[in-house]
Formats: sequence, C-alpha cells, structure tokens
Amino acid sequence: MLTPDELRAAVEQTLDQAGRAWLDRALTEAADAKPRPDASGPARWELDFASAGRHIRPARISRSTEAQPTAPATTGQDAERGPKTQSAASAAAQAQEAAPDAVRVLLLHAAGADARTVARLYAHGTGAERRAVLRALPHLPLFTGPDAVPLVEDALRTNDTRLVAAAVGPYAARHLSSHSWRQALLKCLFTGVPLTAVADWERRARGDAELGRMLTDYAHERTAAGRPVPGDLDRVLALTRPPNHEEPPNHEEPSNHEEPSNHEEPSNHEKPLPREAPPSRRHPPNYEPSPSHEEPPSREPSPSREGPLPRALTREEP
Repeated sequence: MLTPDELRAAVEQTLDQAGRAWLDRALTEAADAKPRPDASGPARWELDFASAGRHIRPARISRSTEAQPTAPATTGQDAERGPKTQSAASAAAQAQEAAPDAVRVLLLHAAGADARTVARLYAHGTGAERRAVLRALPHLPLFTGPDAVPLVEDALRTNDTRLVAAAVGPYAARHLSSHSWRQALLKCLFTGVPLTAVADWERRARGDAELGRMLTDYAHERTAAGRPVPGDLDRVLALTRPPNHEEPPNHEEPSNHEEPSNHEEPSNHEKPLPREAPPSRRHPPNYEPSPSHEEPPSREPSPSREGPLPRALTREEP
C-alpha cells in the first residue's frame, strides 16, 4: 500500500499542467479546512471530492510508447529496453484510469475526515466515490476504531466487484469479525476478486478450520452444479489446515486396528439359537444317550394303519 506522499507523486506523473494545478489547490484547501459542525452545506473540499473526475486531466500516453512491438528485440540493448517500455505504458494506463479515485483518497487524507464525514460521503456518493472512501480508510485517523465497519459490510453486500475489492483492504483485515471476514473472502473467491486485493488474508486464514469447512462445502456445491471452482481456493484451503493435516488424528485410528477380536464375537451369541441345539451344547463330550432318554413315540396313528379306530378309543358320547 502506497503512502499518501507516494500516491500523490504517482498521480502527478499522470496529470497535465492544469490537472496538477487543480490538485495542488484542492489539497491545500482540504488541509486548511476546519471542522464545521454547524455548517448548512458541504465544505469546499467535499465539493472537490465529488467533482474530481471532471477536473483531473491525465496526460495522454505518447504514440511512440503505445506503438511498442510485443515481439522481443534482437539486440541485447533493445531486449532489455522493450519489456520496461511496455511495462511503463501499462502502468501509465492503469494510473490514468485510477487517478480520480487516488485524488479523492488524497483529499480525504488531507482533510483528516472523521467517521461522520466519511459516512456522509459514502451514503451520498457514486460508486467511484464510495470506492475512494473505502480505500482511504487506512490513511484516516478512524483506522484505529470500528466506526467504519458498517460501510465495509454494506460494500460487501453489493455485486460491484470493484467496490468489494476496495472493501477488503487493511481496514477490513483489522476490524471485521471472523464470520464477516470469512464471508468476505468467500465472496471474493467466487466473484473473481483476486486474492491480491484481500489485505492480510494469509494471516487471517491460517489454521481457520471453520473457513476450511466453508470453502470445502462451497466447492462441492459448485462442482455438483457443474460450475468451475476458483483456482485460488486451493491456496486458501491449504492454509486453513493444521500443520500435521496429512496424518489422521489419533482418535480416529482405533477403529481400524485397535479393536480386539472378541468384540466381534458377541454379535454371534446374540443371534437366536436353532430349535435343537447341537449335542455338544446339551450334553458333555463323549456322552452317549441311553435308551431311557429317548423321546417317547408319537401317539398319533401310524400312516400305515388302515380302517377306523376302535370304538373304545373314540371320544364319542355313549
């Protein structure tokens, strides 16, 4: 993260003469502004904050710089100069695009905006003005307190990825609760906001088992729905695991090799025995039953008997 002095130097390099003159005047008036609790309207620097996009005139990139070939040069000197020139052109283009936001950050820093002023500018500002408010939070006195947390949480509820990226800066890393920060990181991963925009994510994600569970569940849902899983998810997931995550915990191992074999046998004894137990269970070994122990013959008539039973054996009344 650039300091305000570094940010101003970077912005001035992209401005023309009129833009630098306007910036110098606006920052001077913002630094000299006094608190106005009874004022009926916004201060002059607040008007400059809102109109920064109209007054900042970035200097155009020279055509010779834009026309640099993408193929590597043949000589050693040109080969060394080519990538640097292309990198400078890309950086200049990005700086021109971000210049109004950077100017607004400088205005908020110069004025030393308090929580009440920041909340008002955020509530009534455009998307670009809200991004500037969120990016300016680390440079303001209110950075040490949680007064701006509602602004960060509001930005994280939007679908504007640039606003989400601005919300997950150093202020969010310092003041968001664990639950809110996990939700913010999850939203960044699945809306395409790069991890480089999430301040201090490695420290907050390290050893966070709950974050690992949330990422795993969300990845399974995406896979089941046939949707891609972000590539950065594995990087975060690896940090959420404990250092010895490759070895299973000790309390999970006994089920595989510590259970004694006699714990499996009772299940056989619980099964119902057959109707007629084997001789080994009814009598001692080497026991030979005597004829007296034989069961009496059945009283039912033999199937081979023919004819009716004698009258004396019937149950008919006399």
